[in-house]
Amino acid sequence: MGSGRWSSDIYETAERLRGGKSAFGYSDSGARTVHPDLDPFDVGKRESRDSGEHPESLAIAVLFDVTGSMGNVPRTLQKKLPKLLGLLKDGEYARDPQLMFGAIGDATCDRAPLQVGQFESDNRMDGDLERILLEGGGGGQKTESYELAMYFMARHTAIDCFEKRGRRGYLFVIGDEMPYPAVKPREVSAWIGDDLPQPVPLRNLVAQLTRRWDTYYLLPEGASYAGDGQVLGMWRGLLGQNVIELADLGAVCETIALTVGLGEEAIDLADGLADLHDVGSPAGATVERALGGIGAYRAGPGRASTARRRGRALRGAPAPRALPAGTVSGSTVSGGTVSGGTVSGGTAPAGDQAGGGSAAGDGGRRPRSGGSGRDFPSGGVLL
Repeated sequence: MGSGRWSSDIYETAERLRGGKSAFGYSDSGARTVHPDLDPFDVGKRESRDSGEHPESLAIAVLFDVTGSMGNVPRTLQKKLPKLLGLLKDGEYARDPQLMFGAIGDATCDRAPLQVGQFESDNRMDGDLERILLEGGGGGQKTESYELAMYFMARHTAIDCFEKRGRRGYLFVIGDEMPYPAVKPREVSAWIGDDLPQPVPLRNLVAQLTRRWDTYYLLPEGASYAGDGQVLGMWRGLLGQNVIELADLGAVCETIALTVGLGEEAIDLADGLADLHDVGSPAGATVERALGGIGAYRAGPGRASTARRRGRALRGAPAPRALPAGTVSGSTVSGGTVSGGTVSGGTAPAGDQAGGGSAAGDGGRRPRSGGSGRDFPSGGVLL
């Protein structure tokens, strides 16, 4: 998967043809089971691959809790999908982004505890969003099956950005609850089709996941457990500073785009905020608070971006903006954040240092960490 190119014109035409009806026709029609195209059972691997059309694919996965108060997340993503793709592509944050969307429920009680689309470069990603079943269930115990989704991402994805260039993909988990403490064999067998001999402890799973995926957890304001210390503490214990509290769900796409831009060293935070201003996004203040909290670099007066290599305005910008060029000294980007950033109530994962040389076709950028030893410097147990 991953062929073709995104077109805002196609997206807008589809919106007009719906005539004001919901984009989530599958779920709103009364469906009660996962759509066949999103069923993770016995699928092998979801692949993000290079091609002549997309020679430097970058895998970006967005998985969101659709239980309870989180049911509006996919609707918000679908409405703002052009903004996300516009920033990634027009802002040159990533040359060939390939996006995959999926949904998370509770395997102890839901009919569709895991839904997983394909990695796409074109408008088929919008189709995957529209096929999401918005079940709205959940177990009501401040836990959902995030660990089942992370197991799938760790064991059932194949991404060329990592396999060919040693650059991790990006995984964004949007939710407001905690994962269960282990991956259960019976749930993996029932919903994914693997035979797992014994439960996999959560920390071992995260150790494997973060070797290939630069993983972030986003907790939006307005969710049932927004600001909950137990939930935030659990996720910070797993992901360190890659836990983002988002004051406005409406800023989710801009937050994802700028996080990728920071991780790819295409921008610093000041550049990204200026880009949001250029495209008329009101999300700047929310994004600044969210990403400032994970230690993202803020350019001070007279200090130019490490990576802004060109002067250009984004598509739809109200007026041209002269973009700075130059270098920043004394700042080291690793895993999408800057080393030395601190988090209130959490600490950065140990061993999160970039290593290795620049891979071919890497554009001279210093590669992000391959993830080895991330969060668990003594190494993790492979599944």
